[in-house]
Amino acid sequence: MPKPILNLLVLRTANLDASLVFYKCLGLEFVEEQHGTGSFHYACEIGGTVIEMFPGKPGTAPDRRTAGATVLGFQVTNIDELVETLQNSGSIVLTSAQESSYGRRAVVQDPDGRAIELNQLA
Repeated sequence: MPKPILNLLVLRTANLDASLVFYKCLGLEFVEEQHGTGSFHYACEIGGTVIEMFPGKPGTAPDRRTAGATVLGFQVTNIDELVETLQNSGSIVLTSAQESSYGRRAVVQDPDGRAIELNQLA
């Protein structure tokens, strides 16, 4: 049986504007969408996967080490510059950029508290 392919990731956010700024810093370009009479949202495609961002009720994502938490990971070209850009835009850095067996790695938080792992291959 062939393995499934991830083709959709939906993020709910309490602050669309702040989330759009955060993910734009990562290099994602979201466009406005609305399908028929469905909810207004933003979408982008990365590596064959559609990422959609919908308005959500205020809340906080579970701690990244807690069951039910989701951590998103992105491979980036200049992790130090990106982490600095994110810090300057008000993002929380959970783990500063450091060398690991996977290359240079950092973990930041998106505006809703989701952990976002950044990796820069050596």
